[in-house]
Amino acid sequence: MAKPAKPLTVLINQGGGSAGEDASTRVTAALKTAGVKARIVITHGADCAEQAAKLVKAGAPIVVAAGGDGTMSAVAGALAGSDTAMGILPLGTLNHLARDLGIPFDLAEAAAVLAAGHQRCIDVGELNGRVFVNNSAIGLYPLMVLDREGQQKRLGRSKRLALLVASVRTLLRFRHQRLLLKADEGQAEVDTPLLFVGNNDDEVALPAAGKRASLDDGTLCVLVLRKPNRAGFLAAVLRAMVGRAHRDDMIRLATEGRLRVDSHRSHLAVAVDGETLHLQPPLDYRIRKQALRVIAPAA
Repeated sequence: MAKPAKPLTVLINQGGGSAGEDASTRVTAALKTAGVKARIVITHGADCAEQAAKLVKAGAPIVVAAGGDGTMSAVAGALAGSDTAMGILPLGTLNHLARDLGIPFDLAEAAAVLAAGHQRCIDVGELNGRVFVNNSAIGLYPLMVLDREGQQKRLGRSKRLALLVASVRTLLRFRHQRLLLKADEGQAEVDTPLLFVGNNDDEVALPAAGKRASLDDGTLCVLVLRKPNRAGFLAAVLRAMVGRAHRDDMIRLATEGRLRVDSHRSHLAVAVDGETLHLQPPLDYRIRKQALRVIAPAA
């Protein structure tokens, strides 16, 4: 595919992932080396999604997201269902979407992928109308994210240190909750400390934990942690860490793309691509097949 004649618009989320003050300089240099003409737009937080939506409305053929997974999720939410393709320049800590698409973390190499211009369509998940590209979780994980974010804001800790401290404190405050799950024609009431809903099938054991072999199978990955006590939970985590997860640690629910989660609680803490929300149940999940066009290496 020929390189775009018009400059691409690159949205750099200044607060996304590890994007620092020099992000614009680094991105500009990488794109120049790859021969990609670009217009850099610095955004902050929610403004990233608003800018992407404006570009879609203006008919932009490509919008490039530069940041972490939260940035990718925000831009994808604006682009899903449109003819605008999303380019990806990973600047985050984990970069799950870029990794699963085979996009290099090195900026120069990622820019070369943009220059090649190969496009493909992938699935996105949706929770009550909100798009996610990686996963959503209910239970311990969103509590851990809230703790981590609080440490970063109050104490200025790095993301990795804050995550470590938050993980320990969340385990000490261990608790489970009762959820009513409805998928396809069946339903089940479960007591669990963690419900995980992924955009396509995720591995749960190291060294492949969190990786997806496919992003276009059109399925929700629904995992329910079975052990409702701290000791059982810790044992399951340790087994996953050494790559020896038991089949009965997590229940995989079969679903053709829809899941409803209900609870007697008035609100549930829910993590969506790393951002924690407080939502009123029921929660309706669905998969949107091949709704997002992305620029990625040829499969």
